[in-house]
Amino acid sequence: MDEIDALLPGDVTGTLTNQLTFWVEGAVAAGPRLGVAILVLTVTALVAWLFRGVLDRVGRRARFRRNLVDVLKLMSNTTIWLLGILMALTVVFPTITPGKALTTLGLGSVAIGFAFKDTFENFLAGILILLREPFQMGDFIECEGAEGKIERITIRDTHIRQTDGQLVVVPNAQLFHNPVTVRTNQEVRRTSIVCGVAYGEDIDRARAVIYKAVREVDLVRDDVRDVQVFAMAFGASSIDFEIAWWTGSLPVDIRRSRDKVVAAIKRALDEEGIEIPFPYRTLTFKEPLALHRREEADDG
Repeated sequence: MDEIDALLPGDVTGTLTNQLTFWVEGAVAAGPRLGVAILVLTVTALVAWLFRGVLDRVGRRARFRRNLVDVLKLMSNTTIWLLGILMALTVVFPTITPGKALTTLGLGSVAIGFAFKDTFENFLAGILILLREPFQMGDFIECEGAEGKIERITIRDTHIRQTDGQLVVVPNAQLFHNPVTVRTNQEVRRTSIVCGVAYGEDIDRARAVIYKAVREVDLVRDDVRDVQVFAMAFGASSIDFEIAWWTGSLPVDIRRSRDKVVAAIKRALDEEGIEIPFPYRTLTFKEPLALHRREEADDG
């Protein structure tokens, strides 16, 4: 036992010495490969930096949106660094071929893709939205109950400022998969209201008065499309007209023009003596009603 205890420290020391010697020899042997790998990574960083500068200049000349340029820079930067790291790995570890590295990376990407499915879906949807540009910052849109002005488009989501001041952050996948109404795609759009006149009025005369009143409103763009006044239905107490006109596409333009059109129609019909009726109600009773006259007390 004493002999074993005496020999053990020496064996341990020898084992550690041999292991350290092996590591040092391996590091010395791998030194040139490590140097080449560092050089490859340095060149990769330089190429990525130069490519970002090129994309910035091309984006300014082509007047690309800043978000689109950022997406292109991110994609190119990721691709360049991926290739550079693969090259550095094959230099340091000759047994790792590009095919094996890509296979391993592919399996890892599948696992990551399942784990972050929604995140990658929003990311890809953001790229496609920025590339296709179905709408731009400043547009008023509506999608799945979210309606307002686009303030920002990022890779993952879109920021929509509602007309009441609240901010809605919508995932890009929702905007990509669902119908989106772009209210400001054109400078003007049509709006309409319904106005009723009494059954006893002359319909053609009422239509002419309404048509003239709407055309004289300054916010009505009759230079784009003519004002339309159609008898629409037999209402409960009136003949209902649908009045349609074109105005600015912003929500505030719609509200302002409606305000002025309603006021102009009311004023014109009043001036012509055309009645805008209150709802009429006719009451019927199964049995005759007994009427009683109330005798007022004589104050005299």
